Amino acid sequence: MLVSFPKDEKNPNVDLLGGKGIHITEMINAGFPVPEAFFITSKSYKQFVDKNKLKPKIMKIVNAADFSSVESLRNASDEIKELFSNVNYPSDIKQSVLKAYRELGDDSFVAVRSSSVLEDIAKTSAAGQQETFLNVKGDKEILDSVKKCWASLYTARSMYYRYKNKQPQDTSICVIIQRMVNSDSSGITFTVDPIHPVEGSDKMVIESCWGLGETIVQGQVDPDRYMVDKTTGKILEKIIGDKKIMRIRDVTGHTVIVDVPDDKRKVQVVKDEQIETIAKYCKKIEEFYEGRPQDIEWAIEKNKVYITQSRDITTLEKKEEMSEISGKLLVKGYGASPGAASGTVKIIKNIGELKKIKEGDILVTLMTSPDMVPAMEKASAIVTNEGGATCHAAIVSRELGIPCIVGTKNATKILKENQKVTVDAHHGRVFDGIVKIEKKKVKIAKNLKTKTLIKVNLAFPKTAKPEIAEKTDGVGLLRLEHMLTRAGMHPINYVRQGKSDELTKIIVDGVGKVAEVFKPKPVWVRTLDTRTDEFRNMKGGELEPKEDNPMLGWHGIRRGLDEPEIMKAQLKALKQLHEKGLKNIIVMIPFSHDVSQLRGVKRIAKEINYTGGFGVMVEVPSCALSIEEYCKEGIVFASFGSNDLTQLALGLDRNNQKLIKHFDELQTGMKHIFKYVIETCNKYNIETSICGEAPSNREDIVEFLIKTGIKSLSVNIDAMDKVRSQVSKIEKRLK
Repeated sequence: MLVSFPKDEKNPNVDLLGGKGIHITEMINAGFPVPEAFFITSKSYKQFVDKNKLKPKIMKIVNAADFSSVESLRNASDEIKELFSNVNYPSDIKQSVLKAYRELGDDSFVAVRSSSVLEDIAKTSAAGQQETFLNVKGDKEILDSVKKCWASLYTARSMYYRYKNKQPQDTSICVIIQRMVNSDSSGITFTVDPIHPVEGSDKMVIESCWGLGETIVQGQVDPDRYMVDKTTGKILEKIIGDKKIMRIRDVTGHTVIVDVPDDKRKVQVVKDEQIETIAKYCKKIEEFYEGRPQDIEWAIEKNKVYITQSRDITTLEKKEEMSEISGKLLVKGYGASPGAASGTVKIIKNIGELKKIKEGDILVTLMTSPDMVPAMEKASAIVTNEGGATCHAAIVSRELGIPCIVGTKNATKILKENQKVTVDAHHGRVFDGIVKIEKKKVKIAKNLKTKTLIKVNLAFPKTAKPEIAEKTDGVGLLRLEHMLTRAGMHPINYVRQGKSDELTKIIVDGVGKVAEVFKPKPVWVRTLDTRTDEFRNMKGGELEPKEDNPMLGWHGIRRGLDEPEIMKAQLKALKQLHEKGLKNIIVMIPFSHDVSQLRGVKRIAKEINYTGGFGVMVEVPSCALSIEEYCKEGIVFASFGSNDLTQLALGLDRNNQKLIKHFDELQTGMKHIFKYVIETCNKYNIETSICGEAPSNREDIVEFLIKTGIKSLSVNIDAMDKVRSQVSKIEKRLK
């Protein structure tokens, strides 16, 4: 299709929507506060190019360009932009775009955003390579901006980026038209500390500025920086930047850059309660994406938080450690890409001076931008006056493995042209002269053998990759909820509409892919555990009953037994997979508080002749305290859901920020619960595991559980190597 809306995309295709478009579709359909949008798909782009016979002309220009010359690439880019501006839209594309614009909101302000089909893929973020246009309004502006977006597929930086990453130059692009958030403040969240990805995996970095977020993305401001504990939601640190400029929509409707009033320059941009709200949304988005760390853009308009986009963070390997350098300190800033290097200072005042950069130079500039990528690759390090850890150039620096320091405020004045300096981007410092750098490689043990099994938590079939299966001992939690919502309808609505067979087929397809990749290793599939307040924005979600406390309400196995058709549809799917030879699948029963519920599930299984095994998720204290009854009734495993178990055992709401300080999985009572369940199950030779967030975030919990005798840990994808390394060290100490 030429144009589509998120609601139309049942199985979003990256070749049609691009990386950014896929994520916006998924988040809107999952109910996150993402502004409404529609997509001018890559099919429109291809048709536009074909009808106007642009492809041979574009490729002739690209092939003639000198990729070692910034000037040559810029000239090629200008020629291609001219090609796009001088041709007309085919009538069907023009009509489709304007019709969708009316449907979005006639004559609304929108953002016109690029979404390349090569964008945000593994190891290459393509950050900032194509253009975005803000505060666009009216038919002519929309159509002109879309052309410019298409042409930006061939900016100098885009062409060089593809060349460097061995990607095809003949590619495609989707354009996203999204309702414009006229933001009072905005920013970016990294759901792990990108500078310290191993030790900072349990921290979020939030950067913010006044007005529209493009200012922070382009590295044109010294932003506020807030560090938040991902587990507790507590604000750990606040560094208030000097925000000199901001982008706003003026009275004429245009985007303009203005000075920030003096009384706001050094004032905290985002209130504490808003920081906590942003952190909560971002944590949920990371969970939605299988625990894969995310780079999330957000905006606040009239005190309401909006998520404008999210993408996987592509560069988180910790490559080296180094001892702290000593010497004459010249400037200090924030280490945006770790590493260290020595070289000759070259001060860049404008893009035209980039040709000064030779191999091994230190690139020093007021602010970085993606246009500098070809020259950045030659540099041994980058130092800027402005910018934050989340600006595009910082992201690209990390991707290229180049040390980068941002926000020094005065590097272009203090450092001198051709001066020899040493850059320590681990600690954000620049020293005079060539200083000895002592480095050592960090060895993260990825294939250590441990007695305690290390499993992984999953929710989407596409993340079940052979390389993950190879280095884990199975799937300790495969959630069905998000897998089912990909089809755009509330999971329960299939049964309401008499489409149980459709529900079964989706489960067969999704779970089957995971089980096939991981076989013969076990895959523990948790039956539906959808709270009545979740997925309300999906088709059929409005029919869900309203509960005063959905977290303690009608969900998990309670609802599964009250609505047996839902349970049958799930068990039928798993039965079909068993019959196909995928007998590594085992059912996990969620939120059970009494052994009679296990018996109820077994009765339904018997009705359809399902003969597979069952395990129980230990989330409710009564389940933990009666675990012996479950063992006698017959279970294969018992897996702790540590978030809910802690909440219910301590009698607190884990979403209440006033109570989060009391949330402790190793509180004395919790230790007794863990110990009783593990020892009881060991007596019956039943595997104990944990699939909550605790082992992903806290080494002390890992150590306690191993000492107590737990058999396996199931963790988020990004925590696998870290936790396996921790387990190996703990097991050696306990020998």
